[in-house]
Amino acid sequence: MASYDLILRNARVYTLGGLVDADLAVTGGKTAALLARGAGDAAEVQDCTGLTILPGVIDTQVHFREPGLDHKEDLASGSVAAVLGGVTAVFEMPNTKPNTDTPEALADKLARAQNRMWCDHAFYVGATAANADHLDSLEKLPGCCGIKVFMGASTGDLLVSDDPTLARVLASGTRRVAIHAEDEYRMKDREGLRVAGDPSSHPVWRDDKSAMLATQRVVRLARAAKRRIHVLHITTPAELEFLGANKDIASCEVTPQHLTLAGEDAYPRLGTYAQMNPPIRSRAHRDGLWLWLGQGVPDVVGSDHAPHTIEEKAQEYPKSPSGMPGVQTLLPLLLDHMAAGRLSLERLVDLTSAGAVRLFGLVGKGRIAVGFDADYSVVDLNARWTVTGDWLASRCGWSPFEGDTLTGRPVGTVIRGRRVMWDAELIGEADGQPLRFQETLRS
Repeated sequence: MASYDLILRNARVYTLGGLVDADLAVTGGKTAALLARGAGDAAEVQDCTGLTILPGVIDTQVHFREPGLDHKEDLASGSVAAVLGGVTAVFEMPNTKPNTDTPEALADKLARAQNRMWCDHAFYVGATAANADHLDSLEKLPGCCGIKVFMGASTGDLLVSDDPTLARVLASGTRRVAIHAEDEYRMKDREGLRVAGDPSSHPVWRDDKSAMLATQRVVRLARAAKRRIHVLHITTPAELEFLGANKDIASCEVTPQHLTLAGEDAYPRLGTYAQMNPPIRSRAHRDGLWLWLGQGVPDVVGSDHAPHTIEEKAQEYPKSPSGMPGVQTLLPLLLDHMAAGRLSLERLVDLTSAGAVRLFGLVGKGRIAVGFDADYSVVDLNARWTVTGDWLASRCGWSPFEGDTLTGRPVGTVIRGRRVMWDAELIGEADGQPLRFQETLRS
């Protein structure tokens, strides 16, 4: 009888052919075999009766705030939140202090992550006017998931708002460029529409047109440069319709927050805790996102995990900062939407693992198949539970979804064959590793 390092027994396993009843065997950090029930021996055996094993969830947009903003979050605390939520890998954003916009800053983040991050990881390099002509070398550095552009101001001071600088950014390099698409010029003109003390004026200020203008501009510039782009956190159905006609050059992301919250309820109930960029919009916007998700336009779901402290969020709007935590609730919210019939299990897997591999060329990730990294998100599809404060791990100490009752719960997180979370408990030590990408292997 064959012997393995780990066997997950009696599960339903999501494979390329769909769900199968099998035991899942791991050796050397890789998926080794799908076994008949009860076959094989292992040094470690975990019973998974009643559970479903999914390819490890990859969150392609998180802000873990280190260095410089560690009072909100750091690489360690953010990664704990990730694995407690069933997330096995993250792409982390560059708007830290200092910005991640040089080889030295990227190397510093990778060093900080070693033996502190629980999940696998890669880091974006932020585009600026100063580094725009050198991004081709920066994007090839190990541990880099690509280049990030802020077309509209958000947390931090990374901003590339003008077309000439954007064109320089897109001309330097070949990898897919991630875009925060809000039009800085229109938002500057509309600042007077913000109402002190009224966060529901946030989507009036940062309106649909500011999003659509920026998305149209960057697609036009991407075509001129023949450069692939990835438009983040889409909030308007019109953008998804437009991007659906430009899939040859532009991929896109939606967030669980924009798929779940509606402004008519969120701002009266949550106040500034519902404030993020781009904003939570109306119920009609939310329903429109679901319409286009059903048509297959969004490629991935990312959490845009962007924590701020309770004290910071308690400031009167518009002094309050934009952003909310989300990495820990990404998978639970999607499981709950699946239980409600809004998306299939196949679409959930595509949005949370296969899509990231397809867009960014991750090596060894995103599927349960022999030879791939043994990254698994183990879930109970039928569990009915409530998001409580004692479960939340983000340093910011809150979630807009605290108190919500959901169907579908992450039970285990397995990364490269090692159980790092089971039943809401961490196991072992932090051993997250840098992600590898097809386009940087030669580097």
